[in-house]
Amino acid sequence: MKKLSFFDKIIFWVNTVFFVLTLVSFMVPYIPVTLMPTISVLSLIVPLLVLVNLFFVLYWLIRRKNLFFMSGLLLLWSIGSESFFQLPESQQVNNSGNGILSVMSFNVRNFNKYGWIKNTELDNEILTFIKEQDPDILCFQEFRSIKAPLFKYYPYSFSTPWPNGRSYQTIFSKYPIVMGKSLDFPNTSNNAIYADIVYDKDTVRVYNVHLQSFRIVPEMNTIKRVESAKLLKISNRAMLKQYEQAQLIREDMQGSTYEKIVTGDFNNTQHSNIYRNIRGDMRDTFLEKGNGFGRTYNLFGFPIRIDYILADSDFEILAHQNFNEKLSDHYPVMATLQLKSNQ
Repeated sequence: MKKLSFFDKIIFWVNTVFFVLTLVSFMVPYIPVTLMPTISVLSLIVPLLVLVNLFFVLYWLIRRKNLFFMSGLLLLWSIGSESFFQLPESQQVNNSGNGILSVMSFNVRNFNKYGWIKNTELDNEILTFIKEQDPDILCFQEFRSIKAPLFKYYPYSFSTPWPNGRSYQTIFSKYPIVMGKSLDFPNTSNNAIYADIVYDKDTVRVYNVHLQSFRIVPEMNTIKRVESAKLLKISNRAMLKQYEQAQLIREDMQGSTYEKIVTGDFNNTQHSNIYRNIRGDMRDTFLEKGNGFGRTYNLFGFPIRIDYILADSDFEILAHQNFNEKLSDHYPVMATLQLKSNQ
């Protein structure tokens, strides 16, 4: 430290602050939100924190100082973490096999009802995209009931039964739906549903989840107008509601004897306690067969993953795909699965 210039000392202390923040963010999945909701907010900015630490590593290497090791260790940790970055996996799907099931999850943001995207042909583009991908099960978050006729080629569906004032979820299926249910989240407009679907002589329970939104438009000019204390209060409240909703979903899942698939918009990253609670011992299709960062949403221009497809361990995960089509503020994801008993 004595040999550092005044400027380098400032950089070192800033580096130390970000080192601690990043280290804590890596521990967030194991800390119940109810204990420290403020700390849990760090789960949203893990990619940014890792990027900042990369800057410090490069800075110290250029300066030829061995202080790069501090942030360097965190980078090695993040690279070694299965939840951060995935290398390409083999995705050879034999469509002639028994029980092959493709599942898509997509938050369509009310089909651009309020004109967020300047595109008058968005309805047709979404419909064309869905027809091209042709998933067996299609899970929409923030759907609009008025758009249901566009998907009449799916013979079965189940939707949020009380859409007025609520986030409207829909499950479309090529296979019979024998039962559906809505999970009523208290004191919120968000919602989750599930459908019991019969396919290839098996019954599978498919959840379609839309957890509590932060209700902050992710643009820097909007954030600047919100006081930091108020912003933190909003984030804490959303985190606590997400935690409560995740608990309700987990309890419902534990009461089911069917094999389960969970899809949806968690409004939180894989680095969160909320994701960890819902996932439990289920398999994340992106972690099994995805590649890259798995971006499903852009937060201040940084790619984050907040949309998921999870499957019970009795499923073999054959493929996972993230799409880059700009049809909403979210990007769709799709997975191809097969029950091991059908192989």
